Amino acid sequence: MNRPEPRAKAYQNQDFLASPDARSLRILSEYVEPTVRLDQSKVNSTILFLGSSRIDPEDVRAPLHHYYREAEELAFRLARWAIPLRPKGKNFVICTGAGPGIMEAANRGSVRAGGKTIGMNISLPHEQAPNAYITPELAFVFHYFFMRKFFLVSRAKAVIAFPGGYGTLDEFFEIMTLIQTGKIDRRKVVVILYGEDYWKEALDFKALVRAGTIAPEDVGLFSIFSDPGRAFAFLKRRLTKMCGCEDGDCDRDGFR
Repeated sequence: MNRPEPRAKAYQNQDFLASPDARSLRILSEYVEPTVRLDQSKVNSTILFLGSSRIDPEDVRAPLHHYYREAEELAFRLARWAIPLRPKGKNFVICTGAGPGIMEAANRGSVRAGGKTIGMNISLPHEQAPNAYITPELAFVFHYFFMRKFFLVSRAKAVIAFPGGYGTLDEFFEIMTLIQTGKIDRRKVVVILYGEDYWKEALDFKALVRAGTIAPEDVGLFSIFSDPGRAFAFLKRRLTKMCGCEDGDCDRDGFR
């Protein structure tokens, strides 16, 4: 009797792993593998920068080009301040969606300060290439948007939304919904809209209050800044108070 050829072990069967039946395994992998890598790098907490990938610092005719330099400067100041706060790991590591524009600016500012920097890319039909300023061991690529969003937010203690389009609005409003509904403790994350002129024209929160679709106190869930120095001073004060890291003793357990 001829012995049957042995089939590949399940975890080595690429056809199965890529099939709809194995979707739950792929989702689980996108949760476990980034968690392990972040833990191995001792990343306790992050500062998330959101903003348009289309902002080009070299196009001086574009009305938003100056936000690139301002994002880089703010990330630089935050990273320079946060680097010494790591006796038990890395705190307030600059994190972005890994693309160009504002994301590149924030990663670049962190590198200029000598810090590690995180990029969480997404695979798309038209590939979005990660920018050159991401720390290699902290460069992630996700297949599922919802897993990427989870990791962008899960360790964030501050969220800074620079001018952006649909993607930035999607991420910002999802975070606001999580805070408004108590899924994220509003006492444990600081949210900033950066660029007062842009955001006041793009979003009319007072109209939402007048219409009764949000409560007046919901407008107080975020702050608005237009200057890197003032934004940094505000974030430093709030984050220091939040985690009690005046003495450099700031670990992940303090946030949970």
